[in-house]
Amino acid sequence: MKGKKRKSTIYDDQLVISSDFSNLSKVEKFSQRISKKARLTEDQGDNLAIALTELVNNAIIHGNKSDPSKQVAIFVQYKPDRVEVSVLDEGEGFDPATLQNPTDPENLWKENGRGIFLVQHLIDDLIFEQTPQGLLVTMVISLRKATR
Repeated sequence: MKGKKRKSTIYDDQLVISSDFSNLSKVEKFSQRISKKARLTEDQGDNLAIALTELVNNAIIHGNKSDPSKQVAIFVQYKPDRVEVSVLDEGEGFDPATLQNPTDPENLWKENGRGIFLVQHLIDDLIFEQTPQGLLVTMVISLRKATR
């Protein structure tokens, strides 16, 4: 991911980390910065922190296969009515349609498979895009009073 930028999008803020769980404290601080700048409610800020941590964990484990030489990038766009937070890994991606509902009886005891489900319930929209650099997952948070 070094030296690679998405051509069509200009981001307002970004954080790039290696695929090492010791960097999650940087992600937490970055989440707090996003919340403050976007003026998110306390609930929205908490939801962003949980969702962003989950997506970065997924990027490290599933996308980058825990390879510390690979990077995870977080990009932010502040818009008048929403904030968009994107996580880009260097993995091959996956088809989100193959995700199983973790609340289905046959999936209740599985160790994995709850992260994306959780994120989808914490934020307003979740968009998956396979790019030449890797999988880009974008969270959209509406700038309104939290209803969750």
